[in-house]
Amino acid sequence: MDTNDQTFDYMFKLLIIGNSSVGKTSFLFRYCDNSFTQAFVSTVGIDFKVKTVYRHDKRVKLQIWDTAGQERYRTITTAYYRGAMGFLLMYDITNEESFNAVRDWSTQVKTYSWDNAQVVLVGNKSDMEDQRVVSCDRGQQLADELGFPFFETSAKEDKHVKATFDKLVDIICDKMSECVDKDPTLIRNINTTQNLQSKPAASCC
Repeated sequence: MDTNDQTFDYMFKLLIIGNSSVGKTSFLFRYCDNSFTQAFVSTVGIDFKVKTVYRHDKRVKLQIWDTAGQERYRTITTAYYRGAMGFLLMYDITNEESFNAVRDWSTQVKTYSWDNAQVVLVGNKSDMEDQRVVSCDRGQQLADELGFPFFETSAKEDKHVKATFDKLVDIICDKMSECVDKDPTLIRNINTTQNLQSKPAASCC
């Protein structure tokens, strides 16, 4: 089926967050374009891609935002948390600092996002096993502590990339179904307030 037209059942705004150089941009390009390159430079400000998927007989348009991890862009990126229905919170299994920052990122999600926003914890670069400093068990323990589903992934080897996004979309769909059962007007609000946004003028920052 053609996924390029503008008809869809739901539209979800998703953000990929985490420290700089954990592989957020590579992860996004692998999922949306099935491509990988090691030539990416650090994201400046924020960027996004759009992908349409089918989950549970519903056509879901995903607006996926790739955020800068550097502290100096934090004011810009947190402004985009509002209205996001899901987050991929990513760390690099070869970088202890990025793992230690997960709790801070989780706090930011709770502070700036919608109360019912869903989060999946992602330990990226599992292909670099010889440089691993964060064990899979530690990642799972932290995910359990925070109440997040957990995946170890590799954008380079295309390992669990699609499964991670599928899990996040499924969780959002399930949560949305629960909310719509209580308030049928919510579905109209979701489809009208999550309109595609053009790249912000502030992207030049």
